[in-house]
Amino acid sequence: MHTFFEQLTKACGESQPFSLAMITGTKGSSPQRIGAKAIFFHDGKIAGTLGGGCLEAEVQARARRTLISGKPDTFEMVLDHDFGWDDGLICGGSVSGLILPHAKEAASLWASLASLSEPVSWGVRKDFSIAQVSSANEDWLYRETVSPPCPLWIAGSGHVARAVVPLALQLQFDVTLFDDRPGLANHEFFPPQTRLVVGPWHELLNEPPPRSPAFGLIVTRGHQHDALVLTEWIHLSFAFLGMIGSRRKARVIREQFVRQKIASPDQMAQVACPVGIDIQAQTTPEIAVSILAQYVQKRSECLRHCLPGGAS
Repeated sequence: MHTFFEQLTKACGESQPFSLAMITGTKGSSPQRIGAKAIFFHDGKIAGTLGGGCLEAEVQARARRTLISGKPDTFEMVLDHDFGWDDGLICGGSVSGLILPHAKEAASLWASLASLSEPVSWGVRKDFSIAQVSSANEDWLYRETVSPPCPLWIAGSGHVARAVVPLALQLQFDVTLFDDRPGLANHEFFPPQTRLVVGPWHELLNEPPPRSPAFGLIVTRGHQHDALVLTEWIHLSFAFLGMIGSRRKARVIREQFVRQKIASPDQMAQVACPVGIDIQAQTTPEIAVSILAQYVQKRSECLRHCLPGGAS
């Protein structure tokens, strides 16, 4: 799955004109959050989304007009009974945003945002020009901070990891997989974008810490290996650390770690076990969905609080 900025970079390299639209403000209930973006092409295709329904249809109509006039536009829509009845969208809130028919001129910026190694802030000035933010003192119609994919370290290469990894990559996590079994931890079972670290666990657990914010998931082949990994990973600065298992397993490990002074009660309280949002998951794909739903939630919370100007 390409990131939105990869899609935008690709669009800049094609001959077809397009307008970039984004939501810059919301009040009350709305189908999308601030920072939602969509590319509206001249032929009617759309990449990205502003939430669909009548809102997106209206912005698409306005985007077509900007392609004809060549002039940027703003929009503000109240999503009430009158606006959304025909399409079934009656959120009751309001959204505002920008439509930029000259977004292709910022191709070099989009390309840099598509391959980040550190957070970068960009924005739209009051004259509708698009630029990287170099001064907080400038007036901006919109600005945001874009971060590279967050590292996700996964210990274990069994059936749960096989279901989690492809979905995590689609959700823009930078995945590193650890295991001591080369017969399982290889690219026959995992996508090529997965970084594989294979070897004895005592060597794997000496891997230098990932860049922040980072996330950890422990899903090895058994209780002993889970506890071994947790012995080291609990001391790393993960924004969120989860471990598969039952509530009884969580209690036993917590008591053991505190008793042996491996970790403090506060540290153990930060470990999510059982990991995942309770959706009554039974199958392995359902378990992967429940786990990654929690990780997406925690990533959003982390980026919202850690980065100025939001994140995408």
